[in-house]
Amino acid sequence: MKARRDGMTQQQAAARAGLRDRKTVARYEQAGRKPSELRRPRDYRTHEDAFEADWPEVQELLEHVPGMEAKVMFDWLQQKQPGKYEDGQLRTFQRRVQRWRGLNQDRDVVLEQVHVPGEAMQTDGTWMNTLEITLGGEAFEHLLIHQVLPYSNWEWAMVAQSESLLAIEASLEAALSELGAVPAYHQTDNSTAATHRLGEEERETEGRDRGYNERYLKLLERYGMKPRTTHLSSPHENGDVESSNGGLKRAIDQTLHLRGSRDFTDRGAYEEFVSQVMRSRNEGRARRLSEEMAAMPALTAARQPILREERAKVSRSGTIRVQKKAYSVPSSLVGREVRVWLTEWEIEVRYAGKVVRRMPRLVGKKAFDVDYRHVVNSLLRKPGGFRQYRYQRCPHSRGRSSLGPGRTCAGARRLGKRTCTICGS
Repeated sequence: MKARRDGMTQQQAAARAGLRDRKTVARYEQAGRKPSELRRPRDYRTHEDAFEADWPEVQELLEHVPGMEAKVMFDWLQQKQPGKYEDGQLRTFQRRVQRWRGLNQDRDVVLEQVHVPGEAMQTDGTWMNTLEITLGGEAFEHLLIHQVLPYSNWEWAMVAQSESLLAIEASLEAALSELGAVPAYHQTDNSTAATHRLGEEERETEGRDRGYNERYLKLLERYGMKPRTTHLSSPHENGDVESSNGGLKRAIDQTLHLRGSRDFTDRGAYEEFVSQVMRSRNEGRARRLSEEMAAMPALTAARQPILREERAKVSRSGTIRVQKKAYSVPSSLVGREVRVWLTEWEIEVRYAGKVVRRMPRLVGKKAFDVDYRHVVNSLLRKPGGFRQYRYQRCPHSRGRSSLGPGRTCAGARRLGKRTCTICGS
């Protein structure tokens, strides 16, 4: 059209525009509009709709079960009417479902937040078992308690074996010590480590379902921080740390590839490796971090060892129960009260100022830790008592279940049997 305005013939204008026929130029010139303005959306089908007969049922299913996958519904159609639909029609069906959802199904949108420098530190736990880390050749099951400042994305994390209050306390102290400053708020999800379910009267008074644990509040008070949680069933409100979890895991995974090995001599060596990865990632956040540091008060509280003290009475079976787990102690302490010191990784039992036992803290499905040197004398005097001893380790239950009269071991339950073929329980 510009060539025509410059005085060229239709044939010359067609050649300038790369068109074979001047008739195309004539058509556009007669219409007085650009080619893009002449296009109209197609409102007709080019082939028969293969799913038209069954679509009302599919639509009803989509309305009642919004999260149903298209592949599952397609398999259902194939089973309902064998031979009618072929596997090659799956992609067509998926596009049809996608278009219907785009026109009819509302979705939650991400509400982008305005982050204020130094306002909050978000905390979340993320499991690392998929990275297949080993210590001395043995598999190391663990997670990272991960902290992130949403404004600058500065991060820190601590290796832990559970998302317990002890782990959160130790990780928060480590993060604040590394940062050297204190944000106004500490934000977590509604995990039992930081919160607990309120009673009916408390819920009516406070207008919420969960309250903060006293020990957690004391920790924040020592640093001058305020607690803040996400709303129930709203993990996206902790979105900055949630999204950073994946980034940190990928960075650790890629650095392990460059390292050439996923094995470490001990936990300390692995923790130092993780710290180096995080310091490297934080280097690129220095500018925005400086803005946060200017808005936060400096850290003044001294770092303290994170441990919890409890008292427990030794039962007639020579065990104590700590956090619903059973641990054996020397039989001389039966009937006496002992002091128990807990950290994230260890438990220390003391009596009369002396350490009588130190052992790993149990988490997850591991229900008991019995040192048979504590019960061997009783077993020698009563050998028949071992047959159904509650804290006996079944060869195929991996020590995760306690056995006793009328109980079936975990291995037998997995095999769907009433009696274990190995231990006889």
